Amino acid sequence: MRADRRIAVIIPALNEAASLGAMLPELPGWIDEVIVVDNGSTDGTAEVARRCGARVVAEPVRGYGRACLTGAYATEADVLLFLDGDGSDRPALAARVVDPVATGAADMVIGSRVLGVRETGALSPQQRWGNALACVLMRWLWRAQYTDLGPFRAIRREALLALDLQAMTYGWTVEMQIRAHRMGLRTIDVAVDYRRRIAGRSKVSGTVRGVALAAWYILGTIALEAIRPAAPLPLPVTDPSAPGERQQPA
Repeated sequence: MRADRRIAVIIPALNEAASLGAMLPELPGWIDEVIVVDNGSTDGTAEVARRCGARVVAEPVRGYGRACLTGAYATEADVLLFLDGDGSDRPALAARVVDPVATGAADMVIGSRVLGVRETGALSPQQRWGNALACVLMRWLWRAQYTDLGPFRAIRREALLALDLQAMTYGWTVEMQIRAHRMGLRTIDVAVDYRRRIAGRSKVSGTVRGVALAAWYILGTIALEAIRPAAPLPLPVTDPSAPGERQQPA
């Protein structure tokens, strides 16, 4: 627990057996629940996750966003921490991402690889360009001050469900950020370090097809959000015990 809030980490994983075995033991002991969402793996990902003490939830229908949402519905923890299963995020920095949410200082925190230290080759040129373009578009369209679309992020579970996310693929992260800003959640970026994946090849930057699909889904999600009218908040998105005022929707 952190600040009397239950914390669950959700790790979507597709064929990440080699990485999970090294990455899961790095998670800090204060995390209350570790959920690995097996998104149709064929390499023993589920077995490795269980051996490392994680709870495995099966989501056979492929899709990054779908796997993340399945994990969110599988727990009743107060704060959800998302990170990738390839070992590129640094679990030792989890408190930096979680604590502003757990203490009520923010509703959502994005671990920004742009603000942190990156190993050489950890972010491909196409990832850097794609992140920069998406952030420029969010600033231009909604005045949202994000620096990254990084997967290492924390959000109050109640707030996440209020966003009613629809992007079930790689548009999940950018849709979350756009809707959080438009609905007035208090969001901040914090610096996190980033390393090369522990094993295997990236499903996004590792192939031309992966790069093209990720770009299509991310830019498509931004376009859909640009034509979608801002919806009223379906439920309160700030912790009533937290200090400060909620930001106004854009």
